[in-house]
Amino acid sequence: MSIEALKDALPEYAKDLKLNLSALAGDETLNDQQRWGTFLATALACGNPVVIRSVYAEVRDKLTEDALTAAKAASAIMGMNNIYYRFVHLVGGEYATMPAKLRMNVIGKPGVDKVDFELWSMAVSAINGCGMCMESHNHQLREHVGGEVVQAAVKIAAVVHAVSVTLTAEANAV
Repeated sequence: MSIEALKDALPEYAKDLKLNLSALAGDETLNDQQRWGTFLATALACGNPVVIRSVYAEVRDKLTEDALTAAKAASAIMGMNNIYYRFVHLVGGEYATMPAKLRMNVIGKPGVDKVDFELWSMAVSAINGCGMCMESHNHQLREHVGGEVVQAAVKIAAVVHAVSVTLTAEANAV
Protein backbone atom coordinates (compact mmCIF):
# COMPACT_ATOMS: atom_id res chain seq x y z
CA MET A 1 0.00 0.00 0.00
CA SER A 2 0.94 3.67 -0.27
CA ILE A 3 -0.56 7.14 0.02
CA GLU A 4 -2.41 6.46 -3.25
CA ALA A 5 -3.79 3.19 -1.89
CA LEU A 6 -4.76 4.99 1.30
CA LYS A 7 -6.69 7.57 -0.71
CA ASP A 8 -8.40 4.75 -2.62
CA ALA A 9 -9.45 3.16 0.68
CA LEU A 10 -11.32 6.28 1.79
CA PRO A 11 -15.07 6.52 1.14
CA GLU A 12 -16.40 9.17 -1.22
CA TYR A 13 -17.72 11.31 1.65
CA ALA A 14 -14.08 11.81 2.70
CA LYS A 15 -13.05 13.35 -0.63
CA ASP A 16 -11.58 16.36 1.18
CA LEU A 17 -9.24 14.02 3.05
CA LYS A 18 -8.11 12.49 -0.25
CA LEU A 19 -7.39 15.94 -1.65
CA ASN A 20 -5.57 16.98 1.52
CA LEU A 21 -3.42 13.83 1.48
CA SER A 22 -2.34 14.61 -2.08
CA ALA A 23 -1.64 18.25 -1.30
CA LEU A 24 0.37 17.48 1.84
CA ALA A 25 2.36 14.68 0.20
CA GLY A 26 3.51 17.19 -2.40
CA ASP A 27 3.85 20.24 -0.15
CA GLU A 28 7.43 21.51 -0.13
CA THR A 29 7.14 23.60 3.04
CA LEU A 30 8.92 20.74 4.81
CA ASN A 31 11.96 18.99 3.38
CA ASP A 32 11.51 15.33 2.42
CA GLN A 33 12.78 13.96 5.73
CA GLN A 34 10.58 16.30 7.74
CA ARG A 35 7.49 15.62 5.63
CA TRP A 36 7.75 11.84 5.42
CA GLY A 37 8.92 11.50 9.03
CA THR A 38 5.85 13.48 10.10
CA PHE A 39 3.61 11.19 8.08
CA LEU A 40 5.16 8.12 9.72
CA ALA A 41 5.24 9.43 13.32
CA THR A 42 1.61 10.54 13.11
CA ALA A 43 0.41 7.33 11.44
CA LEU A 44 1.98 5.36 14.28
CA ALA A 45 0.42 7.68 16.86
CA CYS A 46 -3.03 7.14 15.35
CA GLY A 47 -2.69 3.36 15.51
CA ASN A 48 -4.86 2.39 12.53
CA PRO A 49 -3.17 -0.64 10.90
CA VAL A 50 -4.21 0.29 7.34
CA VAL A 51 -2.84 3.80 7.75
CA ILE A 52 0.38 2.56 9.34
CA ARG A 53 1.02 0.01 6.59
CA SER A 54 0.17 2.47 3.81
CA VAL A 55 2.31 5.27 5.16
CA TYR A 56 5.19 2.94 5.94
CA ALA A 57 5.09 1.58 2.38
CA GLU A 58 5.26 5.16 1.11
CA VAL A 59 8.12 6.32 3.34
CA ARG A 60 10.39 3.29 3.67
CA ASP A 61 12.36 4.20 0.53
CA LYS A 62 12.22 7.94 1.23
CA LEU A 63 13.77 7.93 4.70
CA THR A 64 17.09 6.62 5.94
CA GLU A 65 17.09 3.89 8.58
CA ASP A 66 18.08 6.53 11.15
CA ALA A 67 15.12 8.72 10.16
CA LEU A 68 12.70 5.77 10.20
CA THR A 69 13.90 4.86 13.68
CA ALA A 70 13.72 8.45 14.91
CA ALA A 71 10.17 8.94 13.61
CA LYS A 72 9.13 5.76 15.41
CA ALA A 73 10.92 6.98 18.54
CA ALA A 74 9.14 10.35 18.39
CA SER A 75 5.80 8.58 18.28
CA ALA A 76 6.76 6.23 21.10
CA ILE A 77 8.22 8.79 23.49
CA MET A 78 5.40 11.28 22.89
CA GLY A 79 2.91 8.48 23.51
CA MET A 80 4.30 8.40 27.04
CA ASN A 81 5.10 12.08 27.56
CA ASN A 82 1.80 13.38 26.21
CA ILE A 83 -0.16 11.36 28.78
CA TYR A 84 2.12 12.24 31.68
CA TYR A 85 2.51 15.94 30.93
CA ARG A 86 -1.16 16.41 30.00
CA PHE A 87 -1.97 14.99 33.44
CA VAL A 88 0.53 17.34 35.12
CA HIS A 89 -0.81 20.31 33.17
CA LEU A 90 -4.49 19.58 33.83
CA VAL A 91 -4.22 18.53 37.47
CA GLY A 92 -1.38 20.85 38.49
CA GLY A 93 -0.73 21.22 42.19
CA GLU A 94 2.06 19.19 43.70
CA TYR A 95 2.48 17.11 40.53
CA ALA A 96 3.97 20.09 38.71
CA THR A 97 6.87 20.16 41.20
CA MET A 98 7.48 16.40 41.35
CA PRO A 99 10.24 15.00 39.13
CA ALA A 100 8.86 12.81 36.33
CA LYS A 101 11.59 10.18 36.69
CA LEU A 102 10.69 8.81 33.25
CA ARG A 103 13.47 7.94 30.83
CA MET A 104 13.51 10.20 27.77
CA ASN A 105 17.06 9.84 26.46
CA VAL A 106 15.96 9.70 22.82
CA ILE A 107 14.91 13.36 22.99
CA GLY A 108 18.53 14.38 23.60
CA LYS A 109 19.98 12.02 20.96
CA PRO A 110 17.30 11.26 18.39
CA GLY A 111 19.68 10.18 15.61
CA VAL A 112 18.43 12.91 13.23
CA ASP A 113 18.48 16.70 13.13
CA LYS A 114 16.91 17.99 16.36
CA VAL A 115 14.49 20.24 14.43
CA ASP A 116 13.12 17.23 12.53
CA PHE A 117 12.60 15.27 15.75
CA GLU A 118 10.91 18.28 17.36
CA LEU A 119 8.55 18.61 14.36
CA TRP A 120 7.59 14.95 14.64
CA SER A 121 7.13 15.30 18.39
CA MET A 122 4.96 18.40 17.87
CA ALA A 123 2.77 16.59 15.34
CA VAL A 124 2.28 13.58 17.64
CA SER A 125 1.61 15.89 20.60
CA ALA A 126 -1.09 17.65 18.56
CA ILE A 127 -2.78 14.31 17.91
CA ASN A 128 -2.55 13.36 21.58
CA GLY A 129 -3.77 16.77 22.74
CA CYS A 130 -1.00 17.67 25.16
CA GLY A 131 -0.92 21.45 25.45
CA MET A 132 2.13 21.48 27.69
CA CYS A 133 4.13 19.41 25.18
CA MET A 134 2.94 21.46 22.20
CA GLU A 135 4.00 24.67 23.94
CA SER A 136 7.42 23.20 24.68
CA HIS A 137 7.97 21.88 21.14
CA ASN A 138 6.71 25.12 19.61
CA HIS A 139 9.17 27.10 21.75
CA GLN A 140 12.05 24.88 20.61
CA LEU A 141 10.99 24.93 16.96
CA ARG A 142 10.40 28.67 16.68
CA GLU A 143 14.06 29.28 17.52
CA HIS A 144 14.93 27.52 14.22
CA VAL A 145 11.95 27.59 11.83
CA GLY A 146 9.01 29.78 10.92
CA GLY A 147 5.40 29.21 11.81
CA GLU A 148 4.60 27.85 8.35
CA VAL A 149 6.91 24.88 8.99
CA VAL A 150 5.25 24.05 12.30
CA GLN A 151 1.83 24.51 10.71
CA ALA A 152 2.72 22.14 7.85
CA ALA A 153 3.64 19.37 10.31
CA VAL A 154 0.45 19.87 12.31
CA LYS A 155 -1.65 19.84 9.12
CA ILE A 156 -0.17 16.43 8.29
CA ALA A 157 -1.07 15.29 11.81
CA ALA A 158 -4.64 16.55 11.41
CA VAL A 159 -5.19 14.82 8.08
CA VAL A 160 -3.53 11.54 9.07
CA HIS A 161 -5.66 11.50 12.21
CA ALA A 162 -8.84 12.19 10.24
CA VAL A 163 -7.97 9.44 7.75
CA SER A 164 -7.36 7.02 10.64
CA VAL A 165 -10.66 7.90 12.32
CA THR A 166 -12.56 7.57 9.04
CA LEU A 167 -11.07 4.18 8.16
CA THR A 168 -11.62 2.87 11.68
CA ALA A 169 -15.24 4.01 11.56
CA GLU A 170 -15.78 2.41 8.16
CA ALA A 171 -14.21 -0.86 9.29
CA ASN A 172 -16.52 -0.97 12.30
CA ALA A 173 -19.72 0.34 10.77
CA VAL A 174 -22.74 -1.84 11.30
